[in-house]
Amino acid sequence: MNNTYQIYLISDSTGETLDRIFTAIKAQFKNIDYKIYTYSFTRTNNQITKILSKTEKEKNPIILYSIVDSSLAKHLASISTKKKIPCFGVLGDLILSFSKLLNQKASHEPSGQYALNDEYYKRIEAIQFTMNHDDGNLTKEIKKSDIILLGVSRTSKTPTAIYLANKGFKTSNIPLINENSIPQALKENPKISCVVGLNTEPERLVDIRKNRMNSLKETENKSYIDLNKIKKEVNEAKNTFKKYKWPTIDVTRKSVEETAASIIKIYEIYKQNG
Repeated sequence: MNNTYQIYLISDSTGETLDRIFTAIKAQFKNIDYKIYTYSFTRTNNQITKILSKTEKEKNPIILYSIVDSSLAKHLASISTKKKIPCFGVLGDLILSFSKLLNQKASHEPSGQYALNDEYYKRIEAIQFTMNHDDGNLTKEIKKSDIILLGVSRTSKTPTAIYLANKGFKTSNIPLINENSIPQALKENPKISCVVGLNTEPERLVDIRKNRMNSLKETENKSYIDLNKIKKEVNEAKNTFKKYKWPTIDVTRKSVEETAASIIKIYEIYKQNG
């Protein structure tokens, strides 16, 4: 275990930014053993001292930090250098560069991105809307949606919708059993909102549905995992998307984040042409 890296994520806020950055970093290296230590809401020199006293006792420590208070960040970097601990700030240089570019001082306020402003309340409203319009619920209000997701069962409609909601998009998702499961308002006006079809490879869908059934200890519904029926289901979905000229995304090898990013691009094009 000598090659195991001890990753210290030190943040003056929730640590979400650091967590995502490290996730992006580690994805670039196939062979890396690591253990993560997360320290959120670190805002005093005393907290820094306690963390570093632990860090220097470890083998292969690495520090990533996101601290907007420049004096506290310098304190961390200075002590880490003296102790010969690799230490990397992920915001400092960017904040300084933007400060020069915008010709204004940064606020250096911890958790500034979580301010209770209009953007925050818009996001909360989108989350509430999306939760209420999950799995084909409240389709009479479908025109209030920013984005509508359609797809056969187990094409990641709900997690994708929730992810989009966290980005501020009011999202409805509708299970596509057959064309009759599409709300009448959507049939009459296919461009009532930004509609995106989600599809996947039948073979992959079989595996996902089998896992779903196993988790529920369901054994009766054999047709749900029948490959030939699933192939027909997927093809009918593709034909439906073509009929109504809805853009589609194959989610077979995509993460929720990748799917959502593609949907947001489609939404932007929809708004430009609207």
